[in-house]
Amino acid sequence: MKRAIRLRAKADQKARRYVQLLADAIGAAEDAATQMNALNQLYNVDVSTYTLLTQALHANSGQEVLADHLAQSTPGEEAVLFNQVPDGNGGQELPANPLFGEVMTGTPIVPLPLGTVPVGDIAGLQKADEA
Repeated sequence: MKRAIRLRAKADQKARRYVQLLADAIGAAEDAATQMNALNQLYNVDVSTYTLLTQALHANSGQEVLADHLAQSTPGEEAVLFNQVPDGNGGQELPANPLFGEVMTGTPIVPLPLGTVPVGDIAGLQKADEA
């Protein structure tokens, strides 16, 4: 749990840094467009003020939207709540899970497809159908 929370915090920190960098880049593109407009008027030319990417970001109010998302969220805002979970496995150790970086040992447990019945249960099903 501690590792997962640490990874989540690291990802949040990285996202915040990149969002701020992107917002700054959009602002710089708007400054460049203002200067380009002034030069276009001064020399009576029509040079593009934005690149296709910065135009798309500017047209979608990119900087304002990003700033709004950052303002609505603070680092570490998510509360960590621990719920009491009933002990469903009798206190036995849970099997290793590669999702958490644990090494798998032994034979993997493969769930049966829906609608299939294990071989040992066929006799029990036949008795239930007869009753």
